[in-house]
Amino acid sequence: MSTILILAFFVMLALSFPVAHALVIGATLGVMTSDHFSLYGIIQQLFVPTQSFPLIAIPFFVMAAELMMNGTLGRNLIDFATDLVGRFRGGHAQVSVLGSTLFGGVSGSAVADATALGGMLIPWQVKAGYPRAFCGATIAAASTIDILIPPSIPLILYSLVSNASIGALFFAGILPGLLLAVGFCAVCNISARLRGFPYEKTPVAWGQMARRGIYAMPALLMPVLVLLALRFGVLTPTEISTSAVVYAMLVSALFYRDLTWARVQHSIYTAGIATGVVMLLIMASTAAGWILTLDQIPDQFLAWAGSHFNSQFSIILLMNFMMLVAGMFIDLPAAILLLTPLFIPLAQTYGIDLVQLGVVMVVNLAIGLYSPPVGTTLFIGSMLSKAPIGQVVKELLPFYAVGLLVLALMSYVPALTLRMH
Repeated sequence: MSTILILAFFVMLALSFPVAHALVIGATLGVMTSDHFSLYGIIQQLFVPTQSFPLIAIPFFVMAAELMMNGTLGRNLIDFATDLVGRFRGGHAQVSVLGSTLFGGVSGSAVADATALGGMLIPWQVKAGYPRAFCGATIAAASTIDILIPPSIPLILYSLVSNASIGALFFAGILPGLLLAVGFCAVCNISARLRGFPYEKTPVAWGQMARRGIYAMPALLMPVLVLLALRFGVLTPTEISTSAVVYAMLVSALFYRDLTWARVQHSIYTAGIATGVVMLLIMASTAAGWILTLDQIPDQFLAWAGSHFNSQFSIILLMNFMMLVAGMFIDLPAAILLLTPLFIPLAQTYGIDLVQLGVVMVVNLAIGLYSPPVGTTLFIGSMLSKAPIGQVVKELLPFYAVGLLVLALMSYVPALTLRMH
């Protein structure tokens, strides 16, 4: 069954089928070749994961982000980021990095971040004299910080599969997110100095910065409130997600006074679409995972890895290589759902903490988002900057170096993730 599933899956991907559809078709064909299982088994496996209570957090976090970022708040965040770093060398590009870091506390989606920020910032950066390809590369890489700063939808998905604590994962994602932000800002600064990019020379308007900081404060408080609620056990992650929607509506209605029924409808629609996509992936990967488990593929992989790699260092290296390659070809949510069941037995055998594994996995797959041939944020950055993919990839080389350095730290210095929780 597994052979048919895997072959059908890759054939469907080659034919440009969506990953979830390819998994469902592959699983169905696999069961049809078996004399011991019927299609009712596939139907049951598709249904079971939809009953998970923590999944309710996904649509509510998405809706909260839509309510906050599509109004006045999004513009205030960018203005505040511009005031903070816009006058440094490479400051225009650093606004993309800082903006993504600030958006991360609200959105949790790299694609949404790249689209929203890129659409606003890239024309401004190009007008200021920055190369189009560099602007596209910066937003492609920086937007992935969003999926590490809590609340993070990929970390919620990993928690669902691994049973690791969502709270622990959220806390563990903070440090790699901040390290990436610092590293990417350094790339922007060094590139600006070496290549003579323009920068603002007017004095800082401290009063204006303070006002914009106050206007941006509701968004800056969101991740703080989420982490405090998790740390002190005030609310569960699901309750926090629903509270985030109430918070976003109150802020929009009372603080910014820009909440309209049209925005509420759009937020509900966007949350529904995003949840449908994720749920279909979860259902399909569960069905595929069921077939792989029946054929003992995880056990066979564990035995093979144990016979060829006999240390924790080499096992982590193997998993990183597999995750980096998978991230280049498969969407991030699908990669998490497919790889996590395969890696958990390996991690437990070699004493790798599941929280550390989750953070390492998301950092790996984040790099895949801006890597060819199918990197999502790479294509968004290229499209918005109107620069060829090849030129954008060339500009991404120092960003890859920063991403791999942070990945190595998270992989081989467990204290950097485990001490956060």
